[in-house]
Amino acid sequence: MDNKSPKICVVGSSNYDLVAYTDRIPKLGETIHGNKFEMGFGGKGANQAVTAGKLGADVTMITKLGEDVFGKQTLKNFEECGIATDFVYTTDKASSGVAPITVDKNGSNSIIVVAGANNLITEEEVEAARTTIAASKVMICQLEIPINVTKKAMQIAREEGVTTIFNPAPAPENGLSEDILQLADIFCPNETEAELLTGLPVTSVEEAIVAGRCLIKKGPKKVLITLGEKGSLLVTPDNYIHVKPNIVKATDTTGAGDCFIGSYAYFYSAGVEEEEAIRRANCIASYSVQKKGTQKSYPTAAELPSELFA
Repeated sequence: MDNKSPKICVVGSSNYDLVAYTDRIPKLGETIHGNKFEMGFGGKGANQAVTAGKLGADVTMITKLGEDVFGKQTLKNFEECGIATDFVYTTDKASSGVAPITVDKNGSNSIIVVAGANNLITEEEVEAARTTIAASKVMICQLEIPINVTKKAMQIAREEGVTTIFNPAPAPENGLSEDILQLADIFCPNETEAELLTGLPVTSVEEAIVAGRCLIKKGPKKVLITLGEKGSLLVTPDNYIHVKPNIVKATDTTGAGDCFIGSYAYFYSAGVEEEEAIRRANCIASYSVQKKGTQKSYPTAAELPSELFA
């Protein structure tokens, strides 16, 4: 690896997870007994930042928190994870973002996100971080903050020559405009998001290739689709690479996609060749699903095989 502490900037959401473990996810209108309740740190942006930070990246988080106990604990968690918080803003106009999550005995989950303060971050607050974005090797964005703010961040990155990884989650039902897709260097949906954004089925690797090529035509330089138990697929204008998954028994899949993206961003920005960066990200995500929780399931570099960092 060229650089074991690459600079990464993450512009996105911070949530506080409220997790109920049950035998099965309840049906509409049904009340069932749970087995366990836990709280933890989440939000796609924060998850991706913490993953990269735990692996050794020099990470700056750009986000907004409520002035409440969840916000204070989230800020403390960033600091304990070694993440720069110069652009972690606060507001008294809304609560911190929260995410009630139900996890069944097979590790599958159902999630409701209440954005709260995440919805109040502004383009001006992202512009204030331009110098930090410009100094980064990679910037990661998602869609749990206002789309105009995400677009502003990606415009800054493009102007400053910084590679963008755009995770279109949660995917909007009315799609994404080509002007924001054209700002994405690496567009990283899962199979469900790829289906929503193309109107095409993504139930196999072959179908994912077709969907990936459809997305490429809309503007991204590359498309990286995560396919769960089928691994990951990188599609470029003239080629594709399918990377098989690590097969493990999942305990809790919550945040696994964020773990993959944060890991991929780390290895990519550290100079690891793309296919190998994807393979290593698959490996680290497979570690995370074997533990309960979101960020607390993400491994540190010290907990992983040393050959991943060679």
